[in-house]
Amino acid sequence: MDARFQYVKMDKSDSLEEFSQKKLDKLEDKYDFIISADVHFKRHEVEDPKGYICNINLSVPGPKVFAESNETSLEAALVESIKDIDRQLQKRKAKMSTH
Repeated sequence: MDARFQYVKMDKSDSLEEFSQKKLDKLEDKYDFIISADVHFKRHEVEDPKGYICNINLSVPGPKVFAESNETSLEAALVESIKDIDRQLQKRKAKMSTH
C-alpha cells in the first residue's frame, strides 16, 4: 500500500513510520480494496497529558475512510486510529456486493 506520512510541529521519525507501515500492511492484508493511506502526526501542546494526534485518511472505493485519535503517545494514537478504521472497513466490506 502506498502510505504518505506527514508531521506537524514535530520531527520525522523513521521508527514511527515503520511501526505505522506494519499496522497499515495488516489492514491491507485483511481488506484488499485499500488503495492508499495518508497519515498525519501532530503534537498539540495545549492538551496535556494528551496531545499526540494521529489522523488516518484511507483511499478506498467509494467515500474515503477517516479516523482521528488523541492519546498520550503517537503510537497509542496510531493504534486507536487503526482500530477505528478497522471497524469502518468491516462495515464497508459487509455492504460491498460481488458482481
